[in-house]
Amino acid sequence: MKVFNSDRTIVKNFLFFYVSFLLVTLILPMFNIFKQSLLNSDGDFVMFSNFVEYFHSPHLLHSLWNSILVSIITTLISVFLSFVYAYAIYHRKIGWSYLFNFVAILPLLATTMMHGISLVYLFGNQGFFSKIIPELLNEILGTNFSLHIPIYGFLGIIISEVIYTFPQSFMILAIAFSFADKRLYEAAETLGASPIKKFFTVTLPSLKYGLLSATITNFILSFTDFGAPKIIGGTYNVIAVDIYKQVVGQQNIPMGATVGIILLIPSFIAFIADRFIQNKRSITFTSKSVPYTPKKHRIFDNILKLYCITVAILILLIIGTSIFASFIKNWPYNFQLTLEHYTFKDVAGGMESYFNSILISIYTAVTGTILIFSGAYLVEKSKIAKLFKSTIQLLALLPLAIPGLVIGVAYILFFNTVEFNIMGFNIVNPFNFLYGTYTIMVISNIIHFFSVPFLTALTGLKKLDNEYETVSESLSVPFYKFFTKVTLPMSITTIIEIFFYLFVNSMVTVSALVFLYTYETRPATVAIINMEEAGDVAAAAAMSSLIIFTNLIFKVIFDLLMKSFRKRSDRWLKH
Repeated sequence: MKVFNSDRTIVKNFLFFYVSFLLVTLILPMFNIFKQSLLNSDGDFVMFSNFVEYFHSPHLLHSLWNSILVSIITTLISVFLSFVYAYAIYHRKIGWSYLFNFVAILPLLATTMMHGISLVYLFGNQGFFSKIIPELLNEILGTNFSLHIPIYGFLGIIISEVIYTFPQSFMILAIAFSFADKRLYEAAETLGASPIKKFFTVTLPSLKYGLLSATITNFILSFTDFGAPKIIGGTYNVIAVDIYKQVVGQQNIPMGATVGIILLIPSFIAFIADRFIQNKRSITFTSKSVPYTPKKHRIFDNILKLYCITVAILILLIIGTSIFASFIKNWPYNFQLTLEHYTFKDVAGGMESYFNSILISIYTAVTGTILIFSGAYLVEKSKIAKLFKSTIQLLALLPLAIPGLVIGVAYILFFNTVEFNIMGFNIVNPFNFLYGTYTIMVISNIIHFFSVPFLTALTGLKKLDNEYETVSESLSVPFYKFFTKVTLPMSITTIIEIFFYLFVNSMVTVSALVFLYTYETRPATVAIINMEEAGDVAAAAAMSSLIIFTNLIFKVIFDLLMKSFRKRSDRWLKH
């Protein structure tokens, strides 16, 4: 596109702002956390002594092994369950796809703490299955039956993490199944392959990259999750909770930074592996592929449908238990319906924390959408040097490898520092004023969730026909007019997707915010943890329910908007 002098100035200014923003909010904080891990509590340089101390501390090292074990088992269970679920819906096409899809993504709209709270209500000391059901059976049958399920600890964390990671791997595998090529199955049938042989020789090989990606994603998510282990973990320590204990509980900042770096290492390795897999997978798709249509097998398909119904019921049970309990006066002694838990009287945070989350999420969604989409446009469509494009793209993908807890610790160490000592000189931190404000929480959310919407924006922009730019160039239209009059209207569905993604994730996240909030800025997710710690489990369930109600409302609005804009787009294309 033809570039005017005013265009060059706008692009240069925005490029400078963009790189500066990522430098201040990503590179410098991450560099600082690494630096802090090499210092002791007095600020003296001790090289890798903190890491040596960590690996010589039986308690801390045990947490690392616990995290690895939890992540491996969670990944195996979650990938298996989601594989069969996606296989039934997208490969066997058993029907009820909208319903099964909707239920599958429900855990994404809830906090991970909600899963832990539900497990307490179901299997805790006063749980439905551990107390209420045995008492009813004993009363009816005159027996002395009791049921104790060790839900606090390893088992509770595993169940919570499986629920948390299930929708993530399901969506990855659903996409993988949707690319099944009918020609391969026809060739296998021609060669006389049985259904089982086709599964192992055609279906599984075509899914290998999707399975690997789902496995890596689930491992990272369960390894770095803080919410569920904090609620249901009991004395079973994991590395994510250890960071919280070191920084908040013991005020041991150097060791907190050290644990953060250790948490970062497997995530970064997994990120590199996932990028490699994504590149490999992209070259396996061709435009000649023919969508697969399965031959119906009534018994087998009914078994798969029964499986999907069972999984959906279990998900609804976990989500619904917290919602139901939030309307119960005193579980399990008084099942009278009430709204008193939604008043949040005399509990940590109260309704203020809920409105704080709404405010933070809206600011994150609006600011993040503008920033991310503009940056993607800068990379994909503007005429800037290839080096700058590659640099921005690298920085934009980097947050995928950084857990939210590490971002939170990095922001404490960077933005809460009044002065930096650089080569013996004390330099005032010009960004210290951001600490303790809503702004720092919004920025942390934008950085935490930056990569996925950035990739979404790039994908959407790649779909725009370059002919529009050719016409614009021939008419000497400045790029900013083309951007506002053509690019934005044609990218409206992508923009809505980014906005929804940022809003929902900001509503449910806790990892980074747990280190950055103040009494006035406390979000709902942190309030849930505070409520649970104080024993106000019903109030915590009510706050969790408010979050999922809010996200469900936004999802309905999102679906309606997407449907409306897609209809307009279809009508426009026909004309």
